[in-house]
Amino acid sequence: MAGRILLLLLCINVVSLIVNAAQTCPADLGGKFAEDDEWEGEFFPGIPKIKYEGPSSKNPLAYKWYNPEEEILGKKMKDWLRFSVSFWHTFRGTGADPFGAPTKFWPWEDGTNSIAMAKRRMRANFEFIKKLGIDRWCFHDRDIAPDGKTLEETNSNLDEVVALAKELQGDKIRPLWGTAQLFMHPRYMHGGATSSEVGVYAYAAAQVKKAMELTHYLGGENYVFWGGREGYQSLLNTDMERELDHLARFLEAAVAYKKKIGFNGTLLIEPKPQEPTKHQYDWDAATTANFLRKYGLLGEFKLNIECNHATLSGHSCHHDLETARINGLLGNIDANTGDPQIGWDTDQFLTDIGEATMVMLSVIRNGGLAPGGFNFDAKLRRESTDVEDLFIAHISGMDTLARGLRNAAKLIEDGSLAELVRKRYSSFDTEIGAQIEAGIADFEMLEKKAMEWGEPKVASAKQELAEMIFQSAL
Repeated sequence: MAGRILLLLLCINVVSLIVNAAQTCPADLGGKFAEDDEWEGEFFPGIPKIKYEGPSSKNPLAYKWYNPEEEILGKKMKDWLRFSVSFWHTFRGTGADPFGAPTKFWPWEDGTNSIAMAKRRMRANFEFIKKLGIDRWCFHDRDIAPDGKTLEETNSNLDEVVALAKELQGDKIRPLWGTAQLFMHPRYMHGGATSSEVGVYAYAAAQVKKAMELTHYLGGENYVFWGGREGYQSLLNTDMERELDHLARFLEAAVAYKKKIGFNGTLLIEPKPQEPTKHQYDWDAATTANFLRKYGLLGEFKLNIECNHATLSGHSCHHDLETARINGLLGNIDANTGDPQIGWDTDQFLTDIGEATMVMLSVIRNGGLAPGGFNFDAKLRRESTDVEDLFIAHISGMDTLARGLRNAAKLIEDGSLAELVRKRYSSFDTEIGAQIEAGIADFEMLEKKAMEWGEPKVASAKQELAEMIFQSAL
């Protein structure tokens, strides 16, 4: 027993040393720290600006399918896709998980959460974006600048880092969206807008107010609400009706403030069923649409659909996209995927061509996503620890969606799938069908028709043919 205890203490000590070790700059990457936030040399030496080389290219640092200026269905690929880098996964992801210490020690990191370190990360962010050749990024407020001892100090930290971001953006780069992180700090353990504590509710409002101001200042095109802790762990101690009412009042206040500051971007809600809460109030697209409808907010918000969140709620990504689209709510997509063998939000880069094609069918039917786009809410696997892996992952994700766009365009131009669907519902392309769809066919009229026609004929749904047509485009 004593031996086991000694071994356990030794393991704990080793893990502690790993976690608390000062992060050093690997000598082979060419950069080094200066006294302030400046970085001497490139953050990504040896990585060129990523260019399109076509499907035959074997270069891992080149696009094979994403050709930004190429026109598909009358619109440039870059305008269909509107790609964005997520600051949190790309520059704050450490590879740590509930069972293990961080595995990623990027060369520019110094092991601190200082203002100088925040500025250095911001410089790395914009070099990364420019080398990918895209012009959008997304952020949480607490990802880009450290918390201070007071709200005033925290806001001052944000102002300092955001001033640098504004300078680095230049004329072309803008946030696809910004948001407030209302889930990590212990004050938000009961939620922000749904907290049982009025002081927390007020603090959350102040934090969102500042994040909206910063998004507007940076020229952001959207603002996102993700309620990671806006839900419950148990209904025994929860007044659900009151919490939902509070959430609605919070969102109403956000709408009012958006208009007050002249922010013309779209307000987005990002549904998720659970994690970290047992049950989140914006479970899926349908639940969120109903919430907005109940509280008279349908015209003020759209949805940011995350594919991995859709699958956690028991749907396909395509299902939630179509649900959002037919309700006029599809505003943005967090492009990622989950592992069907794992029951949590794994945030992997989307690399499934079939899924990407179905995603792009929804986007095309929606007429695009602007002013929304595709944000890569995806992270490297814990075991992927090379700097170039950041580029390879994004290139792969961008190429997958670009290929999905090409495939979806093939399906639309070919018309076979659309014709199959049209034929399936062709019985409604009749006088009585038009009356049903116009809402003027009552039960008496329909009963008369049923007696006149007798037993109806039921045609094949042709699912296998639909799948064959779909596969032929991949």
